[in-house]
Amino acid sequence: MSVPWEEYFRQALQEKLSLKTPEQNRDHFPPVLRLLEKKEELVDADRDLRAQKATTMAALKQRRERQQQKEQELKGSLVRFDKFLQFQEVPELVARFDSLADTQAALRLTERELLAELEAARARLQRLRDAEQDELLRQGQRRAQLQERLEAARERTLQWESKWIQIQNTAAEKTLLLGRARMSALNLFQAVCQHRKQTPALDVEDTEGQLEQVKLFILDLAAMLSSFPQAEPTAPASQL
Repeated sequence: MSVPWEEYFRQALQEKLSLKTPEQNRDHFPPVLRLLEKKEELVDADRDLRAQKATTMAALKQRRERQQQKEQELKGSLVRFDKFLQFQEVPELVARFDSLADTQAALRLTERELLAELEAARARLQRLRDAEQDELLRQGQRRAQLQERLEAARERTLQWESKWIQIQNTAAEKTLLLGRARMSALNLFQAVCQHRKQTPALDVEDTEGQLEQVKLFILDLAAMLSSFPQAEPTAPASQL
């Protein structure tokens, strides 16, 4: 609070007088000096009063500014609270709560659906893995069967190769025998032609024709021999 001018002047004058020595309070000082002293005291008192007034006014200004700031903050709070009361009525709050509850329920449903899809995907993956294992097992069994068939085919191939070698060897022997037989037939045919004094008219490769001519010659010779009378056998001489 501000101090009245008169009270401040009186207090300042008393402080000045209390600081003076007893010698200065004596009445023998000239009036002019006492007047100058009073004037100086008035000047000092006025300066102090102005300084105190400025300080007091600054403090009052700061206090007024703080009060205005608090009033503005309070008004802002009241405005926000009023807006809250206007826009956040009870039905709207209930509706918003219901909306949030529905959203939460939808999220939980979506979460359950996602979990179900995840479990289904895991089950499909497990089935695929099982099918893959079964397929690998079947492929292994099939590979083993094919390996067995391959080994059996190789064994049969070796057997047939051995038989083919035997057949070739047998054929070579038979070819050799056939060549000898054909050579014998040709020799017989040439002998028959020479006996008949005929020139061989058949090809040297016509073994069947040659054998046919030899057979006819043998039949003719047999018929000729059968036409001759046979001699009776003589009885052995008896012994006396």
